Amino acid sequence: MKIAVLISGGVDSSVSLALLKEAGHDVTAYYMKIWLEDELQFLGECPWEEDLEYVRAVCEQLDVALHIVPFQKEYWERVVSYTIESVRGGLTPNPDMMCNARVKFGAFYEYLEKQGEVYDKVATGHYAQVGEIDGIAKLKMSPDPIKDQTYFLSQLTQAQIRKAMFPIGSYPKEEVRKLAEKFDLPNAKRKDSQGICFLGKIPFDEFVKFHLGVRPGNIVEEGSEKVLGEHEGFWYYTVGQRKGIRLSGGPWYVTKKNPETNEVFVAHGDDYQEEARDTFVVSSLNWISGARPEKINLQVKVRHGEKIYQAELTWIRQLADDSQVEVRLDSADQGIAAGQFTVFYDGDICLGGGVIV
Repeated sequence: MKIAVLISGGVDSSVSLALLKEAGHDVTAYYMKIWLEDELQFLGECPWEEDLEYVRAVCEQLDVALHIVPFQKEYWERVVSYTIESVRGGLTPNPDMMCNARVKFGAFYEYLEKQGEVYDKVATGHYAQVGEIDGIAKLKMSPDPIKDQTYFLSQLTQAQIRKAMFPIGSYPKEEVRKLAEKFDLPNAKRKDSQGICFLGKIPFDEFVKFHLGVRPGNIVEEGSEKVLGEHEGFWYYTVGQRKGIRLSGGPWYVTKKNPETNEVFVAHGDDYQEEARDTFVVSSLNWISGARPEKINLQVKVRHGEKIYQAELTWIRQLADDSQVEVRLDSADQGIAAGQFTVFYDGDICLGGGVIV
């Protein structure tokens, strides 16, 4: 097949490229230049130069053509602005979710079409799998539950999934590292990056401070309404957060935020356990197959990671342009916050997801 491979400089995408090349496919590598000039000016250095060095070294070693494509505008319009507005509104955004649906498998598809480049597949280094059942492309979990990234891919459409390819999706991370050594890749021992898609090594708080600044407000105890301290802006806190609250006599946890009054509410230890919820409403639903599931008993993730709940769905509204579903988990979760994505599973099949309202 003729395959376009999105490569980042990390081990996962590099091994994906090597596997496809070894299998005899006609591969071309693409590196998305997404760094934001304002942030780089503010920080005074380019954290992505190292990435690009590795990308070039890997492509040279594998004898694969490399194209560096500018995507700053697309990232700003489709991912960064969404992130800033969500944080400003007191929500908990997921930039990586938007990065995949709107850019890697959205704007990049559009870019190839405009260039007149026709590829059978677009491959990335995600830990996920694609299969087909009754003519419908299905997104399947990776066998590595810790690395599985289907949560971040749940906003993709049927057309996007059908063209997507995940060469390392059936491997555990440990095996991917071994493959990197087998191929003798320049980045075989490089550590995994943990940053948000468009920020790289820039801390998220620094990014928020650059765009939203500082706005002092009160930290208030849930229930008693007692003012316990001061913060620099509600947007620096997320529901369920424990670290960075800087109050004595902890542990303290963030229970909610009020964007209008700029207050951050916290609860102490045992009191916080009582704030846990097992029921919430999800909107802006995306179903990968194109149709909502018939089953009402499914598995649910409320964040990326191993933790998966058994859940019962109750449809509460159906409209032409939107639908909402009430989700009841089999046990309560302390970190459920508006703006977060909930993702639905039927066994190892990722069905799609939506936003907690």
